[in-house]
Amino acid sequence: MYFKRKPLAAITGTLLAAISAPAVHAQSADSIEVIQVRALAIDENARIVAPFSAIDRQAILGKGGTLGDLLSGLPGVHSDSFGGGSSRPVVRGQTSPRVRVLSDSSTLFDASDISPDHAVASDTLLARRIEVLRGPATLLYGGGAVGGVVNVIDGKIPTELSADAPYEGGFSLRGNTVADEAAGAGWFDANIGAGFVVHLEGSRRDTDDYEADGWDAVAGTYSESNNTALGLSWIGEDGYLGVAYSYRDDNYGVPGHNHEYEGCHPHGSELHCGSHEEEDEEHDHEHEDELEPPPWVELDSERFDVRGEWRDPVAGIHRVRLRASHTDYEHDEVEAGLAGTNFANKSWEARVDMDHAPVFGWHGVVGAQIADTRFSAAGAEAFLPHVDSRTSSLFAVEHYDISDAWHIEAGLRHERQEHDPVNDARNRPSFDSDSLSYSGALIWSFATDYTASVTLSRAQRLPHAQELYARGIHLATNTYECGLVRHPLTCGGAENNADLGRETSTNVDLALQKHAGPFTFSVNMYRNSVDDYVYARTLDQYEDFRLIKYTQQDVEFNGMELQADVQLSEAVSVGVFGDYVRAEFDAGGNLPRISPRRAGARASYAVGNITSQVEYTIVSSQDDIAAYETVTPGYKLLNATVNVNLLPDERLTLTLRGSNLLDDEVWNHTSFLADVIPMPGRNVSLGMNYSF
Repeated sequence: MYFKRKPLAAITGTLLAAISAPAVHAQSADSIEVIQVRALAIDENARIVAPFSAIDRQAILGKGGTLGDLLSGLPGVHSDSFGGGSSRPVVRGQTSPRVRVLSDSSTLFDASDISPDHAVASDTLLARRIEVLRGPATLLYGGGAVGGVVNVIDGKIPTELSADAPYEGGFSLRGNTVADEAAGAGWFDANIGAGFVVHLEGSRRDTDDYEADGWDAVAGTYSESNNTALGLSWIGEDGYLGVAYSYRDDNYGVPGHNHEYEGCHPHGSELHCGSHEEEDEEHDHEHEDELEPPPWVELDSERFDVRGEWRDPVAGIHRVRLRASHTDYEHDEVEAGLAGTNFANKSWEARVDMDHAPVFGWHGVVGAQIADTRFSAAGAEAFLPHVDSRTSSLFAVEHYDISDAWHIEAGLRHERQEHDPVNDARNRPSFDSDSLSYSGALIWSFATDYTASVTLSRAQRLPHAQELYARGIHLATNTYECGLVRHPLTCGGAENNADLGRETSTNVDLALQKHAGPFTFSVNMYRNSVDDYVYARTLDQYEDFRLIKYTQQDVEFNGMELQADVQLSEAVSVGVFGDYVRAEFDAGGNLPRISPRRAGARASYAVGNITSQVEYTIVSSQDDIAAYETVTPGYKLLNATVNVNLLPDERLTLTLRGSNLLDDEVWNHTSFLADVIPMPGRNVSLGMNYSF
């Protein structure tokens, strides 16, 4: 679906619903509807200890934006935004690779875990629902998912055969003022007989450089994204089996790029910029290339998916699920019309999980997963060698009802990981190791609609290829990166780790919830003590350019998430929310780029076919900073949304939404561009969603 960019007044809007749907907890109670979470891979009758948040299609299309910015505002969720084309979710102070992003329970392969300027290759315009999962159930997808799991549910492989109509579909349109956005998406399912259903979908999003308080336009924040997918499923009484092909094409700016630092290099743990002969001369800050337009990313990704489900195949097995995928991803970083650096990721993955009947009272999911990734970087800023990576895993998450009031959840995952540098001129060694992660949780339903739970877990994460092998200039983040592995020439000083240890996290999570009635609330408090935590430590800085060394050090995360809502009448409800995380090294000092405290209040009003919400959020300044970081000022956000349902069953919805209505200057501390560019200013969006 392609169309020309138009002013907001000419856009026939999109479904822009609630800002961020309150967290929905799938705890069992007779008085509430039990919600199935796709990422849990278990039938909906189970009582789930794991805390999770979910936003539906209405909320997704309402807020809009890239994945991290879309989820920012959920309890404990922020984003490490990088302009208008890329943002990754930050969950409880952790981001990629400690937050795993999935495409309907299958790993999403791209290059976003290498750098924040690399887009997450997930199309939010076509997403049906997005789940953010924490707790023991994250072991289904990796012991390294300490922060959590983000599962993007799509419809490219149909799973149900409609009995009411031979076809169904829908489309959405959206536009905004802050970046002259023009966005649209459409999908169509058709029953072609003999149990086969064909699916077709497509989307396009096009934005200019966004505006911010005091900035006419923030250079390099434009974006363009095109997505198409074709799927085919056979659907029977006992399950389904389907295949899909999807293609993504992105073109977006990379702000903050500066060629002034191309000559910078390390001398041990010190950074040297400029020529050695002119070391003592005054540095000239007037560079012609500063007048050139920012570089941009041209991204192409092809993906094949196979998904299947077989219900009740044999006695004692409720369901067997299959997920397999192959991804051919690459992007070029283009400067002055020439491709400077190419990143490529050719990957495949297969996983099978089985939901079994109770065995000695234990009911849950067991499974296996294997994956192979070939990542390469070539060109001027190839700070990584070509690396072949392989992982294999066995996992189980089980549930046991002690009584009507007490419930246990336990998880276990064993994982083996190998990294092999290919054709590496620096002869960096291969890496292979095993990890073992396990967790246990206890939930107590101590009164009607009330639950309390405690979760204890020990999770191990093995180093990412970037953390091991990085060496070179990375201008997108204004850094020279040095990996953990010892190099033939010293990079980052003599403290390089000769023997790499696993990153081991011991976690405690306490939760108290009331999940039904006119007054509901949820409080989560957690402590994550991590031994040998791998992080990018800044050793030296020259102006805005930093020398970073991936280092292991013990760290402790402490935080909480709170939200409460009161239904004052049939039409009016009010609520409060907030979250906080603090990350400190055991030896003293703070972890960099940790999200600041956040608190807010909301009020909703519904009458007839009109619903509305106003939300006010106060974000504190962040002064608990690491070495070489700067304090980020606080800000206030006022957002408002009005939805009008024009047809029954919400088949046609119009939405008007205003965000950052106070036009406050917003600086995102979790971003690598925290003190380089601001976030978008005042914005008004108009949208429409229609389904048939």
